[in-house]
Amino acid sequence: MTANDDPRQPLRLVVNDDEVEVRPRGHHTLLDVLRRELDLFGARPGCTAGACGSCTVLVDGAPASSCLLPAQVVGARPVRTVEGLARPGELHPVQQAFIDHTAFQCSYCTPGFILTAVSLLEREPDASRDRIRAELSGNLCRCGSYVKIMDAVLDARDRMRGHHDDGTPYTGPTAGYARPSAAAGAGAAQVAHP
Repeated sequence: MTANDDPRQPLRLVVNDDEVEVRPRGHHTLLDVLRRELDLFGARPGCTAGACGSCTVLVDGAPASSCLLPAQVVGARPVRTVEGLARPGELHPVQQAFIDHTAFQCSYCTPGFILTAVSLLEREPDASRDRIRAELSGNLCRCGSYVKIMDAVLDARDRMRGHHDDGTPYTGPTAGYARPSAAAGAGAAQVAHP
């Protein structure tokens, strides 16, 4: 087959603030494109049915199961993977909190949990423990690190908003982290993620 006979059509995506051109096959999912064409391995194959959260990415700021999302339908909507969270020399507060609380064992599920938490905390900076638990319920950890994951997300929430539930200032690492503009995640609907 020559290049002229290739049935794949070019597709422009915005991934981690970079515009990229890929040539997926018609059946390729966003997960396929991220891993096979862009070498972004943070989104991981798990159940391939949208039930485990291992493949979670953010599309328009909302968690999405990239194993279910055909690459062709993403279009110009911005995609963020775990690789796109950190700033030069500084981890995102949720990433740092996961490290500080050792909120993982094998870490296979960690990127999905982190992205789901980032999306929630950008939309709802004062999310309660129950709200966080409900939002993370679409992510599964086979190692059972749920207690530490919850501790990490609660700590990240306090880091990002700059205070604890009782109103005392948060003075630990990454205190005062500036959230993206409210418009970035405002009103974003959840996309193909339980």
